[in-house]
Amino acid sequence: MRELIKSWKTVPSLAVLAGLFVAPLSLLFVVSFWSKKLFRVVPDFVFDGYQKALVSYWDVGLNTLAIAISTGIITTTIAFFFAFFIRFKAGRYGDILLFISLVTLFGGYLVKIYAWKSILGLEGILNTALIGLGIVSEPLGALLYNRGSVATALTHFLLPIAVLPIVASMRNIQDITLEAGRDLGAGPVRILLGVVLPQCRAGIIAAFAFSFLIAAGDYITPLFLGGTDGAMIGMFIASQFSIRFDWPLGSAMAFLTMFSCLTVVLIARLAIVRGRK
Repeated sequence: MRELIKSWKTVPSLAVLAGLFVAPLSLLFVVSFWSKKLFRVVPDFVFDGYQKALVSYWDVGLNTLAIAISTGIITTTIAFFFAFFIRFKAGRYGDILLFISLVTLFGGYLVKIYAWKSILGLEGILNTALIGLGIVSEPLGALLYNRGSVATALTHFLLPIAVLPIVASMRNIQDITLEAGRDLGAGPVRILLGVVLPQCRAGIIAAFAFSFLIAAGDYITPLFLGGTDGAMIGMFIASQFSIRFDWPLGSAMAFLTMFSCLTVVLIARLAIVRGRK
């Protein structure tokens, strides 16, 4: 009886999950096999959307994966060292630093994008400083509207999200374990690689998955900071639904992107598991 009551408690959450996630996703998957004729979406079972997405948008897809993977790696690396400092070096100020990093999430996504646009623009803070110091004679246009500017803004936004799971995994590392390593003659690098890193791999893979998946699905940042070099697949998916009215193509592009991202996450997870063995 008690087990039955416990199982019934999960029904509301499962109903919300089915209504807000499973049902729309299933409908989108069905629409990806439909066809478009003039300005009408015709229920059908064809692979035109997937074929067109692979033929016409493969380069944008690869560019998206390249930006997302680099963003995930950079964000996870910075988050790891910041979490290490919070857990083992900051002492009583560690919780304050973690709180400050999480508060930055409430600063507004678009505010951060426009901030980086004002920093990296031709008349931005960085170009003004470089000219004032005499390093360059004219503004550098290469700082903005490229992959680097998109990755920089995404890293700034995703860093607090990546820090949280790594800090949580490092909380389980006992100080006595590090002291035992030092007593056995291990140096700081050996302790970091042989003691800390193996015990927080779950947090690292979670941080990379969050950073990579959110970056791969973003379309606002490349829209404002990417230009032609930093264009990502999310921009084209949004245009299929909002401007071109080609829902089957947009759905097919979305599922191909989802499949590619899940493949990258699974490969990263397998690499972590194999490294642990």
